[in-house]
Amino acid sequence: MTARSVGRPGFLVYGLLTAFIVGSALPLYWSFLIGSHTKEVITRDTPPMLPGGHFLANAQRVFDSVPFWKALGNSLMVSSVAATSVVFFGTLAGYAFAKLRFRGSTPLLVFVVVTMAVPTQLGVVPLFIVMAKLGWTGSVWAAIVPTIVTAFGVFFMRQYLIDAVPDELIEAARVDGCSQFRTFVTVALPAARPAMAILWLFTFMMTWTDFFWPLIVLPAENPTVQIALNQLQSGYFKDYALVLAGTTLATIPLLVLFVATGRQFVAGIMQGAVKG
Repeated sequence: MTARSVGRPGFLVYGLLTAFIVGSALPLYWSFLIGSHTKEVITRDTPPMLPGGHFLANAQRVFDSVPFWKALGNSLMVSSVAATSVVFFGTLAGYAFAKLRFRGSTPLLVFVVVTMAVPTQLGVVPLFIVMAKLGWTGSVWAAIVPTIVTAFGVFFMRQYLIDAVPDELIEAARVDGCSQFRTFVTVALPAARPAMAILWLFTFMMTWTDFFWPLIVLPAENPTVQIALNQLQSGYFKDYALVLAGTTLATIPLLVLFVATGRQFVAGIMQGAVKG
């Protein structure tokens, strides 16, 4: 028996992976299934098991009921800017905590980590007051600015950079005359790319699905996707075909993002896993 055959996954592994894929795809399929039928069909005693031919009609009703195109644009803008800023500031701060020696670094890191234990709801009132004084309530900037840096992003990048960037490389860069920022760009950033990709996608997804804070600071005329879906549910409480058609439309951009970046994402992880 060769080493290659010993390391080959067996039937159990493939069976578990198949079950996981089917279980993950089932909610999306169910949303599309209900969204492709009329209200009369889905209220029958026996629900349909195959998609119908009314998805485009239900999708058109979604666009007629709420400003869905504007909601998609707002969510895309908020999620992209938030994910990019979280990666940028998280990598900078994570590198500082991981590789720089400065007074008070440990207590400051502990403080950053402790803030993750504070519920978001406790800061809603003072944060809303700040947004109101700045005149940003009702604008997408009120949904972007509070998310430009997160404690999780800083801690995640710090933990990754501790082992990903050897101290010897940093010392060699300093001996060659590199400034602190140039050392960060030429040494830390290439090693941090896999973690940056993971953090960007994770932050984009969490911001895209965020409902609580945009509901507070954004009006019904300038919503994000999740607020638009809530308007569908409140306006057509029993029209599940309409609601789930909108849910399917809101999920499509995430699927396109993962399909478009999946190969590069996995390649970056594999590249970061190679040592030596």
